[in-house]
Amino acid sequence: MHTAWHMDAAEFAAARIALGLSQSAIATALGVDQGTISRWESGKVRIPAAIQLALATLKENLEPMPENRRPRILIADPVAPEGIEMLRTAGDVDVNTGLAADTLIGIIGNYDALVVRSETKVTRPVIEAATRMQVIGRAGVGVDNIDLDAATERGVIVVNAPQGNTIAAAEHTLALLMALARHVPQADASMRSGKWDRKNYLGTEIRGKTLGIVGLGKIGSEVARRAVAMEMRVLAHDPFVSAERVRALGVESVDFEQLIMLSDFITVHPPLTASTQGMIGEAEMARMKDGIRLINVARGGIIDEAALVAAVASGKVAGAAIDVFTAEPPRDNPLIGDPRIIVTPHLGASTAEAQERVAVDVAEQIVEVLAGKPARYAVNAPMLAPETLKVIQPYMAAAELLGSVATQLVTGKLESIEIEYYGEIAEHDITPLRASVIRGLLRPISEENVNMVNANLVALSRGWNIEERKRTSHDTFLNLIHVKVGTTESEVTVGGTVEHGHPNIVIINGLDMDLVPEPGTFLLACDNEDRPGMIGRVGTLLGGWDINIQSMQVGRRGRRGRALMAIAVDESPTPEQLGAIEAIDGIYNVRLVRF
Repeated sequence: MHTAWHMDAAEFAAARIALGLSQSAIATALGVDQGTISRWESGKVRIPAAIQLALATLKENLEPMPENRRPRILIADPVAPEGIEMLRTAGDVDVNTGLAADTLIGIIGNYDALVVRSETKVTRPVIEAATRMQVIGRAGVGVDNIDLDAATERGVIVVNAPQGNTIAAAEHTLALLMALARHVPQADASMRSGKWDRKNYLGTEIRGKTLGIVGLGKIGSEVARRAVAMEMRVLAHDPFVSAERVRALGVESVDFEQLIMLSDFITVHPPLTASTQGMIGEAEMARMKDGIRLINVARGGIIDEAALVAAVASGKVAGAAIDVFTAEPPRDNPLIGDPRIIVTPHLGASTAEAQERVAVDVAEQIVEVLAGKPARYAVNAPMLAPETLKVIQPYMAAAELLGSVATQLVTGKLESIEIEYYGEIAEHDITPLRASVIRGLLRPISEENVNMVNANLVALSRGWNIEERKRTSHDTFLNLIHVKVGTTESEVTVGGTVEHGHPNIVIINGLDMDLVPEPGTFLLACDNEDRPGMIGRVGTLLGGWDINIQSMQVGRRGRRGRALMAIAVDESPTPEQLGAIEAIDGIYNVRLVRF
């Protein structure tokens, strides 16, 4: 029995592209609408046998695609039409949303550019199949659905739209603040239930009230501007934004403790990292003013959800407004059960203008890249010259490591950064090394993507002044990177090199070290008095807590002077355990570093 052969989605798309026809053109030729073509190529609808025959006829009668073809652009997720129209000026655009992974892999080799939001996963296999790809555009901010390493390896530029939703998120924050102050959703619900109840919804004016902003990045800064315009007193805490930047916004820079104790409203805008997870919990809420109101339009988990529910129930917190949750959509979340907590379904970026803005922003950059111009918001580094890459690449990981260690060792507001390069690496373009240091400085406290394309802009936006010096040689090492970070409270220096292909920390605060970090492990940096028994006391505590010591280095400034114990451990001590170590007589302070 003869079985008819059926063309699949990838084969249909490949045949169409080989003919040099856009989706619109082939739809006209076959007598169907463009939406039908999109559904066929997404694999959602089976391609009729008659269409397969018609396509074969077209192949016989059309000339092959010329070599000087227009670029082809695939839009794999829904984006605003304004962005699509802009892309049509630069190439032939196909809109195929909801593609299965194997279908995407089957057709992606026919395209020069790809546009996605968060739904489509641009994995290594997809990028490896994208043999013509020049640029991938993320219509939004986060790029965790794109394999950046694979893209960079293949020289594919990845761009995003980091400022597209800034205003939308800032305005939503202020909308929730106003709703909290005047009980808007609660009063609305009361009236819809048939009541006319004015006395239970007595509000408060925001003029003259104190707003605390945790995190003064793009969104936090826009919130600050608007709050100042509404005559609020604004306190801000962000140790990685310069004092000049804070003053320019017309707000007061305070430490975290002052902010939580003095504010009438608090809104959080840092990224979700290990250090910001649960940063406002039961203990912090206990130290706040009675009747405090809290807002989170950033990331779920920055405010401890269970602690917030309890604080609202007790009356300590008068109300809260939450747009983001630890699990989305939230299921059986007690935040939703208390009418004093206003909840919205992650609407921070959900405005027509924001969606249009990110689509147009990404489209403009794709047009620029396809024309051979640099992108404004590239999130991965372009290819380096081979001779530079050979020398510099092994040291990029070391530079990032040094920046990360420095950030985790200092306390206080960052004021100065100095980077010195020694040896052969100083004879080459050190832009990638500078970018790697900046990336490392931000890694423990931010999710921002940094590379040599945007490193200077990132540093400038935070008010960082970075001094660099090149030295032809070092007394001890053939190549060395030395990073010095100064803050309002402390100063730290770290030096590193590469040995046997691995980053090696060889200097901490002027003391010789020999640390080869393993990813996922931790370092205890104990500043202590150099006297007998110090190592044993710390080791005994760690052993009692079942924390395994991987290695240890000790540096000292002369006999019985100040010393540094650098203890690499497999498990992270708790804050309480760190406090117990710091309480040992002769220990001045302890810092935990995650590798």
